[in-house]
Amino acid sequence: MSLGFYVDVQRCIGCRTCQVACKDRHNLQAAGPRTRRVGSFECGTYPEVGMFHLTVSCNHCDDPACVAGCPTGAMFKSDDGTVQHIDDRCVVCRNCMITCPYGAPQFDEDENMIVKCDACKALREDGRNPVCADACPMRAIEFGDVDELRAKHGDAVSELPVLPSAATTRPNLLLHASPEAQRSDFNEVVL
Repeated sequence: MSLGFYVDVQRCIGCRTCQVACKDRHNLQAAGPRTRRVGSFECGTYPEVGMFHLTVSCNHCDDPACVAGCPTGAMFKSDDGTVQHIDDRCVVCRNCMITCPYGAPQFDEDENMIVKCDACKALREDGRNPVCADACPMRAIEFGDVDELRAKHGDAVSELPVLPSAATTRPNLLLHASPEAQRSDFNEVVL
């Protein structure tokens, strides 16, 4: 079994509620690391322009580069298929940050430690969803067994031009992509 996220890119409006809820849940400073990030992208040229938003966190990959790059075993693949981090084992070498193509592990300067999405492990142990999924006002984020999510969302893809190749780490991320999100002529914009 592998757990992962499904994101409906067509529903995401870029409000960043998921990002703020994640920061709040994990007591991360506003200007500090973001374990869930929302990017906004434009594509095309006038008059044929488009825009899309994409929320990403740790993809809890089947072949996580961060785990392979961690010399102490602080970053590991747990029994439930999520990628977890043990703070006490971490020597803050930042190899996980360097090796992860998605930028999921982040350095928290205030705490001098690595932080990353743990798929809200404590909430899930209480039978609840990750906070990002519950906070999304557009219901664009789902979390669960990847096979079940794939069956439920048959049109989902694992790759978009804006993301690194899925062949590298085999991310447990499924996306319902808008036509704009499938274009390769995109630019990230700051809103």
